[in-house]
Amino acid sequence: MARTFAYGGQALMEGVLMRGPEAIGVALRRPDGMIVWATEPLASPLHRNRLARAPFVRGIVLLYDTLVVGTRWLMRSGAVAAAGQGVELGGRAVAFTLLVTLVIAVGVFVLLPLFLAQAGVAAAGGGDQPLLQRLAEALIRVALFVGYLLLVSRAAEVRRVFQYHGAEHMTIHALEHEEPLTVASIRRFPTAHPRCGTEFLVVFVIVSIILFSLLATSDPVVAIAGRIVLIPVIAAVSYELLRIGARFRDHVLVRWVFAPGIWLQRITTQSPDDGMIEVAVASLREALRVNGQAAPAGSLDPPRVPLAAAAPLEPGAAT
Repeated sequence: MARTFAYGGQALMEGVLMRGPEAIGVALRRPDGMIVWATEPLASPLHRNRLARAPFVRGIVLLYDTLVVGTRWLMRSGAVAAAGQGVELGGRAVAFTLLVTLVIAVGVFVLLPLFLAQAGVAAAGGGDQPLLQRLAEALIRVALFVGYLLLVSRAAEVRRVFQYHGAEHMTIHALEHEEPLTVASIRRFPTAHPRCGTEFLVVFVIVSIILFSLLATSDPVVAIAGRIVLIPVIAAVSYELLRIGARFRDHVLVRWVFAPGIWLQRITTQSPDDGMIEVAVASLREALRVNGQAAPAGSLDPPRVPLAAAAPLEPGAAT
């Protein structure tokens, strides 16, 4: 069966979110070992717009999904993993978390490199040299990005999320090859994927370096505002470049250009255990079902119950 839509996903706390053309499927492993699932339509005004899948616009839609939908389910998965089944997260809590996350991300990865580069070049006696400042800013931004990934990967909880990330990629690989969604079949595929969010971030950083270099100005207000305003533009361009890279990945030159994204996935994806693969399969099966498609013949169908119908867990309950 030819798939006209490229399914994507996101690792959660003890779970996986899979995104289809019209809705998402989510599967989570509770502390007692039960798999619970949920689905959600992608029905925001942004999704309903007829231009939502148009080139460059779809990159902004994906950014919205990752920031808003992804953050909400990441928080909810954390509640389930902490035996907080049934805890509903209010819109204000999600909005506040998202706002704080965005402020920190923009401050650390967009503005901090600018300030450090300006201060560093000035301290070295470089004076007002825009080209030197842009080069220093680019190097600092890359170092902060890679350093952040290496730092967070040391946490045990994050390593488990990275294992679920690997399970998500391997399961999508199997779907794209129309292989049965079984543990044995899925294990034949790599944890890295050319449409990974990590690779998107790598492309995002590279595109931002190029576009920010055009903002060679001594006016700090213009420099800061320009970097913030350009974020949606960078996301749109980066997503289109990522799609092109995934489509022509068999070409040697394209593989070489996008190699850094695959290298970084050695940090952000890890080999999952069999239970994690089962959760990824459950998530993808729900995403396929709610989007009106079927899993490849012979696929695993892990036992699971709806999240809303699952009996609440007592705090501290575990397998």
